[in-house]
Amino acid sequence: MRLGVNIDHVATLRQARRGKYPDPVAAAAVAELGGADQITLHVREDRRHVNDRDLSLLRQTVNGTLNLEMAAVQAMVDLALHERPDTCTLVPERREELTTEGGLDAIGHRDEVRRVTRALRDGGIEVSLFIDPDLEQIKASHRADAQAVELHTGRYCEARGAEERKRELSRLVDAAKAAGKLGLRVAAGHGLDYWNVKPVAGIDEIGELNIGYAIVCRAVLVGLERAVRDMKELIARPGRA
Repeated sequence: MRLGVNIDHVATLRQARRGKYPDPVAAAAVAELGGADQITLHVREDRRHVNDRDLSLLRQTVNGTLNLEMAAVQAMVDLALHERPDTCTLVPERREELTTEGGLDAIGHRDEVRRVTRALRDGGIEVSLFIDPDLEQIKASHRADAQAVELHTGRYCEARGAEERKRELSRLVDAAKAAGKLGLRVAAGHGLDYWNVKPVAGIDEIGELNIGYAIVCRAVLVGLERAVRDMKELIARPGRA
């Protein structure tokens, strides 16, 4: 199971005082020492945390995969084509939200998503869509020529009680299977932490988890390298690479 570590919250801490530290670029290096397979960052249109400088330096220093989360707008396409991350994950974006709320509507924004996807793929960048675990959204992602999907795990993580959590986990299982049958690479993320991650990591079709907030929170107490290693141990699949 691949682990993508989202470093946005390191940048949020830096921006609290508009200072120079903690540096998300340095954090990415430590995360890789801890076993991160991928560094994920979301450059928002308002640059509220991660900025262009961070992306540029990360492109030069990250040894594993660099995954840029971005809105499906031309300005972000231009930035991605200039910096050339390995993967771009298209996400919905609203200025007033604290964090990404819900998945991208690949059905309602079909033409725009397809246009952005094609532009990025033509530039040699793999494209993933961050979507809710909904079968119609998965089909729409495939029709948009995306190569991968990242399933939004928020409803699973926020579920109250065993039955609701079981129901939301089942939705993730069904969505992952459907995506896999269409030939899409499957990732998952949003709200996953050290207490709820194992059932999602056990879904065969999911090959990657992107986790940020929980890892950065634990890092405050135990250090980032150990926090990443702890998560890697939790999501490891015995007997599998």
